[in-house]
Amino acid sequence: MTNEHMSLFEAIYSQRAIRHFSAQPVSDEAVETMLNAAIRAPSAGNRQPWRFVVLEDPDLRERVAEGVFEPTNVRGAELVVVIAVRGKGPVSFDSGRAAQNMMLAAWNDGVGSCPNGMPDRQRIAELLGLEEGEEPAIVLSFGYPARPRRPEQRSPDDWSRRARRKRLAELVDRR
Repeated sequence: MTNEHMSLFEAIYSQRAIRHFSAQPVSDEAVETMLNAAIRAPSAGNRQPWRFVVLEDPDLRERVAEGVFEPTNVRGAELVVVIAVRGKGPVSFDSGRAAQNMMLAAWNDGVGSCPNGMPDRQRIAELLGLEEGEEPAIVLSFGYPARPRRPEQRSPDDWSRRARRKRLAELVDRR
């Protein structure tokens, strides 16, 4: 389900963490689109401190699932990607930008996503055989939502109200 007409604000406002996925496979084309969006994220000094580990092996995916805060997100996903980072500076921020690009590109194709944290990053690094100096930043689960979503059914403001987002004035401190 490609939604080529979703505006940037429709995507931003309607995107939600999807924790329950259908069994519909994510196409190779959609995966390629997501990964291409990720590598185009800006990074400090254009260092691109990331590597994207796509978990295709079911046994490895299960071991990674056991090492995240919400294992069902990984177990139920059709696609799991670990962003590994290396270096000093704002590498966590940079990997977050890549993750957000990837999740928005996925949502534009109707693919939901959910980020997963890890209580023991070193364990995940060992499972993945990451190189010296690399560490996993985030585990991303992707798949078509078990309950279909239609971003165009509401305006961006309606999506925001339904999500019970705080108003801008409550969150911005101007000095």
